[in-house]
Amino acid sequence: MSNGATIQTPPPGGVPEALARKSPGFARIVWRRLRADRFAMAGLIVIGFFFLVSWFAPVIANNRPIIMRWNERILFPAVAQMFPLRFVMKYPELTSVEFDAIKHDASVGLVMPPVKYSPIATSLDHRLLPPDHNHPLGTDELGRDVLARMVHGTTISLKVGLVAVGISLVIGLLVGALAGYYGGLADILLSRLIEIVICFPFLFLILAVIAFLPPNIYNVMIVIGITRWTDIARYTRAEFVRLKNREFTEAARALGASDGKIILRHILPNSLAPVLVTATFSIASAILIEAALSFLGLGTQPPTPSWGGLLASAREQDFAWWLTTYPGIAIFLSVTAYNLLGEGLRDASDPRAAIGVSLR
Repeated sequence: MSNGATIQTPPPGGVPEALARKSPGFARIVWRRLRADRFAMAGLIVIGFFFLVSWFAPVIANNRPIIMRWNERILFPAVAQMFPLRFVMKYPELTSVEFDAIKHDASVGLVMPPVKYSPIATSLDHRLLPPDHNHPLGTDELGRDVLARMVHGTTISLKVGLVAVGISLVIGLLVGALAGYYGGLADILLSRLIEIVICFPFLFLILAVIAFLPPNIYNVMIVIGITRWTDIARYTRAEFVRLKNREFTEAARALGASDGKIILRHILPNSLAPVLVTATFSIASAILIEAALSFLGLGTQPPTPSWGGLLASAREQDFAWWLTTYPGIAIFLSVTAYNLLGEGLRDASDPRAAIGVSLR
């Protein structure tokens, strides 16, 4: 007998409907936990702000116009500077243009960036000016605008942090994966290698290595990367030891998967959570190390702008408080932001932590 009513079949085994729905993935759970952490989100916002400043630095602080009408053509010199090789190939005639001169040419229509100074342009008539309406953060001993150098210094700091940690990730993942997966003699030898590298004070190790290399930003990235991989290797090894005999790994072996495929496709993706947390802390450490090396004159070399270089220029200018205050604040904010994000990721990815957010 049918009266038009719809009969709903309960989930199999009497499982409640809320539990029968598909569970959210691990990444989604981590993101929800992270969003509930106000300090971690504050750190993420600060990091995002620095990334935006770094990417758009040529259109924020530059002596080149953002938009320019020149010889009956509409050009974007500041935007094109974000892609310098393409700029030179497409507009070779602009490589010799004196942009500071054409800014006062009434026949040239242009729109200048918010900070209309080059980070490397000097002006001895404006040296060591305190903050004012023309130079909101003042000028340095060569008359260079501090705000322009701060903006472009963001690019250097983030580039060093990301590239150096990328090198550390490659070395650490390789060493940790081989030690944890194969065990035995390989584990013993690689673990001893990790312990030997850890025994050296890393700052002295960096100074010793960089003393034999020309001081430039690329060598700084490489040296930091090849000396700061040990924590990543240790976490990777621990995760591989934990996962190499799990059911999904044994199933892959039974199906004839090679060791390389098991490592790359099955174990490595499931062991990245603690490694990425460590990498986040390592970025903060790399930014701090680069600033220290630049302060000592072993890192980024003038006239390339960097936060550590600005601090170094203030050593002989006791009264120029703005040369220490603003770079110091930038270094503090960036390092603190990465540390807060790292703490939040560590708590959010901890499987033993109670889920404080809804899983709907």
